[in-house]
Amino acid sequence: MKLKKLLPELVSGLTEAGFDTEPKEVQSACIPKIKSGADLFAITPEKQGKSTCITIGTIQQLKEPFEEAPRAIIITSSKEKAFELEEQFQLLGKYAKLRTFVAFDQGILQYQKDEIYDGLDVLICTPKRLMELVNINGVPMTKVKMLIVDDAESVMTNTHHAIIYRIADGLKKPQILFFAQKWHKTFETIEDRIMKNPYYFNLEQE
Repeated sequence: MKLKKLLPELVSGLTEAGFDTEPKEVQSACIPKIKSGADLFAITPEKQGKSTCITIGTIQQLKEPFEEAPRAIIITSSKEKAFELEEQFQLLGKYAKLRTFVAFDQGILQYQKDEIYDGLDVLICTPKRLMELVNINGVPMTKVKMLIVDDAESVMTNTHHAIIYRIADGLKKPQILFFAQKWHKTFETIEDRIMKNPYYFNLEQE
């Protein structure tokens, strides 16, 4: 991954935040694939740069605020992880100015629906709350182009398959990205059902 190949506003945010050093292996391998529009599975141990890869890849694809409906949905395992991701979007995407919002299980459902409809680019959410929002038409899907699952092995272990399939099946040619610390038996089914020739990156420790 070379900074000069990224969005100028993203480069400014990365440089200011001190991320202009040598990128992690997952970032070098996967960000160009995300830029190309490919689906992917990225399997790598904790603290190896997955969250930064998600953030950079999403900002690079969406580029700038646009209309009102979300264009990327990121599903992660917990409220804490969701807010950590949003903080990174605010740090690295300072100059791209994408609008983010976190929806989580303990929050007020109607408030979260209202905030989403007020306009955003990236919705970061827990799977259970996303299902609840979708059930009340709380997430406009007309512009969604990216569906990203972080901590995917945990999300799939907790049997949140239905919301992932429901969203993917309702989108027209979405880019689907799965990030995990280890391979999960459900990933093969995910690939067969909702992905197209995904790129695999695997640093899983035995």
